[in-house]
Formats: sequence, C-alpha cells, structure tokens
Amino acid sequence: MQLPQREPIDRNRLAGVAPGFIVHVSPETASTNADLAAAARDGVPEWTVHTTDHQAAGRGRLDRTFTMPPLTGIAVSVLVRPVEVPPARWPWLPLVTGLAVVDAVREAGVEVALKWPNDVLVDDRRKLCGILVERVETSEGPAAVIGVGLNVALTADELPVETATSLWLEGATTIDRTELLGVLLAALRARLEQWRDPAQQDELARAYTDVCSTIGRRVRILRPDGSDVTGEATGIDDSGRIVVDGVPWSAGDVTHLRPV
Repeated sequence: MQLPQREPIDRNRLAGVAPGFIVHVSPETASTNADLAAAARDGVPEWTVHTTDHQAAGRGRLDRTFTMPPLTGIAVSVLVRPVEVPPARWPWLPLVTGLAVVDAVREAGVEVALKWPNDVLVDDRRKLCGILVERVETSEGPAAVIGVGLNVALTADELPVETATSLWLEGATTIDRTELLGVLLAALRARLEQWRDPAQQDELARAYTDVCSTIGRRVRILRPDGSDVTGEATGIDDSGRIVVDGVPWSAGDVTHLRPV
C-alpha cells in the first residue's frame, strides 16, 4: 500500500497562506496548548499560533489523550484575547471551533458534520479531530487557547481507535499540511470574528445548527458524575448548551441513538 506524502510544515509558505498570524513551528513538542498557554501568560499578542510536526502528549476534551505519529496530522493552538465578549458567550468557543474545522474540512472535499459540541464526524461515526479550548488568566485579562488536532495523513494501520479516520483515508483533495493549516486558520479567524460580533450571533447559531447532526436526534448524554440522560436533542441554547427534552445540558459525552 502506498503511503501518503508527508512533509514538515513550511513556516515561510504558511505566512503567505495565513496572513495576520504570528506562527511558531516546532519539530516536536508535548502539547501546543501548554506551550501557548505559557506564552500567553508571558504577554504574547492575540493571534499567536503554536504548531508542530509531532505532538507527543496532547489532550482532548474530557481529558482524553490526543497524539499522532510525526508528520501525519495538524496539531495547532491559537491564542485569542476576547476581553470584550461577555462571559456568557465564552462557552460557545468550543462549538465555534468545531464549526471552523467543518468549514476547512469541507473545503478539502470531505463531507463532515458535528456531534455536539465539536466532534467532527464522517458518516456520523468516524472522527477526524480533537478540540480543546482552555481559558488562561493573564496580566492583560482572560485569554483563550484554542487547540485543534486534525488527522491528515494517517493510514488505517495508524489510527488510534477503530472509530477514527483521516483526511487521506476519506479522499481529501489535498493532504498538504501547510496548505490545510492555512485554510484552517483562516476559517477559525472568520468564525471567531463572527462570534465576537453581537450582530452576528443569530447567524452564527444558525450556521452551527445547520452542520450539527445531533439536533433532532434521540441521544444519550453520559454526565461526568456517571449519570446519564436520554431524550431528543431539540436545539442549542444561547450558552451553547445542548437542549434535550426541554432541559439544557452543558457537559457530557453524547451518543446518537438509533430511532426507536
């Protein structure tokens, strides 16, 4: 079986396809989120980006590990300092990030949808990426470190779990990591600017709803305390919570159930 092409991220070319970002590229690091969080506390400006050719000890949502072989994926963290955004809107950040990843992946020719809050899935079951958004307190006010780990050139033998996939396995139009990272950064910035604009909140919510396959489905939510909730997901509220049978839930692992 022919292996997909794997090249290091080209920082100089990335500057051309993703203007407006301050990009740091490392050959290897434990976690781009941890690196950028430390830099944020040291006062680096908004739109600083840390990315790497090999993330060795990344974390995903619900404290899951997220690692990938060298040169096979995109591990990137982006710093935003949205001090003007009310705290009630911050829980939307993970959802907005998932929406931006959908934008970028679809541009690469792979049809995906979101399982609430931000699982990017092919055919409702194969997962393409992990997302982790972390709030960081700094001397300049609260900041957010937005981390995305996207499987790009993993082969079937390299998948961490059976339910994972990669852009290469799904027939993407490109697996050029530099090009894809530029598209992802542009999509993320566009969605974040939309999130920051009070006049665009309804439009953003509709855009998320349009790509969220959880809405209208019968679901089970496994909560952090071990309890679970089953019912129909009817929408997303103003705080980004999933509404199940009229009750909003802010945390939990969602399973899409088959129709009764």
